Amino acid sequence: MGEQKIYIVGIGDDGWQGLTARAQQVLEQADVIVGMDQALRWVEHLPAEKIDASGHLESLVDRLQALCDQRVVVVASGDPLFYGVTRYVCQRLGHDRFEVIPHVSSMQLAFARVKESWDDAYLANVASQDPDRLIERIRGADKVGLFTSEELPPSKVAELLLASHIDYFDAYVCENLGSPDERVTQGELKDLVGQSFSPLNVLILIRKPRRLSNKGAQRPRRLFGNPDDMFLESLPKRGLLTPAEVRAVALSEMEIAPGDTVWDVGAGSGSVAIEVALLNPTGRVFAIEMDPQDHQLIRENAERFGVANLVPVLGEAPAAWHELPDPDAVFVGGSGRQVAALVAEAFQRLRPGGRLVATVSSLDNVAAVRDVLERQAGEVGLLLVQISRGLYQMERIALAALNPVFILRARKAM
Repeated sequence: MGEQKIYIVGIGDDGWQGLTARAQQVLEQADVIVGMDQALRWVEHLPAEKIDASGHLESLVDRLQALCDQRVVVVASGDPLFYGVTRYVCQRLGHDRFEVIPHVSSMQLAFARVKESWDDAYLANVASQDPDRLIERIRGADKVGLFTSEELPPSKVAELLLASHIDYFDAYVCENLGSPDERVTQGELKDLVGQSFSPLNVLILIRKPRRLSNKGAQRPRRLFGNPDDMFLESLPKRGLLTPAEVRAVALSEMEIAPGDTVWDVGAGSGSVAIEVALLNPTGRVFAIEMDPQDHQLIRENAERFGVANLVPVLGEAPAAWHELPDPDAVFVGGSGRQVAALVAEAFQRLRPGGRLVATVSSLDNVAAVRDVLERQAGEVGLLLVQISRGLYQMERIALAALNPVFILRARKAM
């Protein structure tokens, strides 16, 4: 007899009754049912031989290969394609050997219970994550879905987050989803501390509206290129911060020298200005910003990073810089139509030999800023920065592309 097709059937906490007719038929016709103890309990009434596959996935592959002439069904909790054995065994034995009959995953059910979409959430299994990395990923997320573990149950996760000054999430613990004793507990993170929950749970975190991220760290890890989530941002403008990688390139193009006077025009919450101040502790940095809330965040971020040589300037450019000392270097970040005009006026204020660096995101602004700088400086440098960051969702690795950014650079004649 040749090799039989192997079926992988997802099963939820609602057990046999929650399976489709097709899934039930496949299981009823099986010679052997392979699975973890938790999933096997739902098929105890079937006559097929039961094999507990708890342990290393390699041993599961060996068992499946040894059963190639029998009708084998692998049962797995929830959706095997979302998080489970399917990817591993298909890679080892070949996709053509398998047919997958999925069930709704407990993660899907949990987000459905709290009535939130999950396509933009950070999802993780805490058992396979380094706690420090987990905390940093949660720190900058809007939505989080976690499979907890015996070592890190919801109460312990809440303790770790609160100890890292992360207190701005609504928390939902979804237990025994799909079963008669299903329960959803809602509260603050502090409410979870000390509580006990069923081992079969999903922890959902939803960032509260109009709250600032409390990043916690009081000193920079680096002189430049610090992670984006180390800077406080206002929620309406989250994601508008100059990304760490772009910041690093832009700062190198500015050629900051000891004692330089630097302007950051349209400073936002101050990420570029702060890193200039870190690189140039003997110089002065003026962070010019017209939004009062961002102006206050510049102060808070400067305090958190321990820089004393940064001066937040509240006002609209160019009027806001009229009383400032002429700069040795200027950074202009912006996406509005006025960016070319600001570049033109800022370049006029540069000291001889001064450098101007501008970041823009549209081709129209690239052309406009380049024309301005070419008339005033002659030679204009242009870079296109395209960055993709590694994204880890459960056991999958992907690349998440950031928006491309153009960097233009010019030097004033001596």
